[in-house]
This record gives sequence, structure tokens and C-alpha cells, in this order.
Amino acid sequence: QVQLVESGGGLATAGDSLTLSCAATGRAFSYYGMAWFRQAPGRERGFVAGITPNGSNSEYHDSVKGRFTITRDNSKNTVYLQMNNLNPGDTAIYYCATGYLPGLRSRHDYANWGQGTQVIVSS
Repeated sequence: QVQLVESGGGLATAGDSLTLSCAATGRAFSYYGMAWFRQAPGRERGFVAGITPNGSNSEYHDSVKGRFTITRDNSKNTVYLQMNNLNPGDTAIYYCATGYLPGLRSRHDYANWGQGTQVIVSS
């Protein structure tokens, strides 16, 4: 099973940018679609973005469309989430997960998660 480790979270001010990384172990990474989810305090874990195995297609939750970009580098076994124009509503723990398929947006459809990285955005 692919193991996932997120990094790149931290403190930001509204309007700032951050880039999250999710590094995967194992040679099977390039076969998996990858997704980013986030969970704010007191809220359920929700879909942020997903990318197909070869990186040719991606999708986003409406709340981040135009601000966040998901990419991947299969040679580095890593998926990224570039987050621009952050706002306090983006404050959450961000998780990556394997198994993304187009349209698959429920956390219940994913079984393999990283430990998460915290993002805090102040106004």
C-alpha cells in the first residue's frame, strides 16, 4: 500500500499563497488518481481537488476553483496543491488520499490517507 506524507502547511495571512506537498512511497504511485481533502474544526472532511494518474485531468470544489491548483510529478511520487489568494475560510487540516476517480468526492470513498498538514489563515 502506498504511504502518504503531507507537508507545507503553516500560518498565512489572507491573500497569501502556500504550496502543499504529498509524498508517496511505493512504485505504484503513478497508477493512482490523487485527491486533496480538508477538514476544518467541527466540520466533516471535504473534497478540495483531484487529479488523474497521468495528470491530464483535474477537478476542484467550487470554493477553491480559480485559486487552487493540483499537480503531480510522478517521477518524484509527489502531488502538490498550490493555494493562492488564501482566506480564513481555507483554515483546515489538509489531507491527501489515493484512489481519486473523476466525480469521486465523498471521503467515504477513500481508504488511504496521509496524516494531514495544518493550514491556518488569518485575516
